[in-house]
Amino acid sequence: MKFNYYPGCTLKTKAKELDAFGRKSLEALGVDFEEIKEWQCCGAVYPVAKDEVATKLSAVRTLAMAKENGGKVLTLCSACHNVLKRVNNDMKTDENMRLKANNYLALEEPYLGESEVIHYLELLRDYVGFDKIKAAVVNPLKGVKIGAYYGCLLLRPNSTMAFDNPENPTIIEDFIKAIGATPVVYAFRNECCGAYVSTTNNELAKKKSSAVIASAKDEGAEMLVTACPLCMYNLRQNGGGEIEVKYFTELLATALGVNN
Repeated sequence: MKFNYYPGCTLKTKAKELDAFGRKSLEALGVDFEEIKEWQCCGAVYPVAKDEVATKLSAVRTLAMAKENGGKVLTLCSACHNVLKRVNNDMKTDENMRLKANNYLALEEPYLGESEVIHYLELLRDYVGFDKIKAAVVNPLKGVKIGAYYGCLLLRPNSTMAFDNPENPTIIEDFIKAIGATPVVYAFRNECCGAYVSTTNNELAKKKSSAVIASAKDEGAEMLVTACPLCMYNLRQNGGGEIEVKYFTELLATALGVNN
């Protein structure tokens, strides 16, 4: 099975390490993937206006291209995953959106939401399997207490994302166990860090990100892991620097012995 890999803009600029470690780990695990050719920006934020079509078109193009190559779209950035999956749902369920998007793009074959959007963590859980990952680990992170930071975009809206239980997710904790570390469950792991207001209300962003860090630290976490470049930036810049924050792909690459 081949996966159509959609990196997105940030993974080509400010979050290159999220992408690089992710690719190396996929290769080490024997996952067959190929970057989608001529992909475009997903739009970064899902537009909530019901009649908004134009800003969703680049996502539709990506989904349609993936359809022609098996239909499995693999994402890594939480924001890209959120946008692509929600737009795909629109193309499945909203006849007006589907009609307008297909008319505008003039595709050879109309796109009706046939592709499947899969986050990298879902790939590890549902296609590779955490048991296989555990067996492939050569540098287990024994004794390291790690808090999973989910943030907003992976989990919500649950009716569309269907990623994990939005109130009590476990997928990143299970990943942490698979690489040999100890997961730390804390109250603010699925609360917003304030990243989206960091440029307009930095004090609020600091307050919210500091609350996440304090919550994790109070439960004994020595490190946080995330899949979101926005969260990474905000937790590092506004979280107070009391706990190290890393991308989960870096820890995976370290555990698999390909972190170089």
